[in-house]
Amino acid sequence: MPNERVTIRTPDGDCPMDVLVPPGHGPWPAVILYMDAGGIRPAMRDMARHLSEAGYVVALPDLFYRYGPYGPFVPREVFAGDFRATLGPLMATTDPQKAAGDTDAILAYLDTRADVAGATVGAVGFCMGGGMALAAAGRNPDRFAAVASFHGGNLATDAPTSPHRFVAKLRAEVTIAAAENDGSYPPAMAERLEEALTQAGVRYTARIYPAAHGWMMPDFPVYDAEAAAQGWDALLALFRRTLPGGPRASA
Repeated sequence: MPNERVTIRTPDGDCPMDVLVPPGHGPWPAVILYMDAGGIRPAMRDMARHLSEAGYVVALPDLFYRYGPYGPFVPREVFAGDFRATLGPLMATTDPQKAAGDTDAILAYLDTRADVAGATVGAVGFCMGGGMALAAAGRNPDRFAAVASFHGGNLATDAPTSPHRFVAKLRAEVTIAAAENDGSYPPAMAERLEEALTQAGVRYTARIYPAAHGWMMPDFPVYDAEAAAQGWDALLALFRRTLPGGPRASA
């Protein structure tokens, strides 16, 4: 599976990005994968590869580029210690609004690729990336056909950069996949986000998985293989429904 390493120029600096291309001959629809707080590491690239093998050109930007070199981290080791002290300084360099701005450069790069089909793309984010995906699609509503958040946290807060503030302009179909008993996404917050989506007339589905926050990440201690398989099925079904030129629903 081809894995290209490119650098895209944003207003805040140079952002490294992995680009994974399916086997065979394109063009294929494109998907942007917004990373979790663990940053770019083998497991994150494996997830991007899984998407690519399903028939998508996958852009995996390193949104900690403002921080500088780091890791790669091993989540089981990070969570065994003070993970906030380790990851907090990196997380402080970005937020949903900054990631949405970075997405302008990502989209401009994808527009240069002859192997990308069509102008509309999909987005998926995990943990902190869930809010980034929503914000990016709200900033560029004409460019996103589908957005998915998996165990996204802080999706509807009082912060000016809260992801729910971006949904009024969404045209994408949205999937919100939440974890059971997730302190970063309690029921009141879920209600607030869903109310914002409903008021905006967004087509969306929301599901609570009987798993812990981070269940989709294969290198997390809480990884749940059965729930993760269900999550991937839901994500790929979303992309098949919404992205032109991609695998058909019967594939």
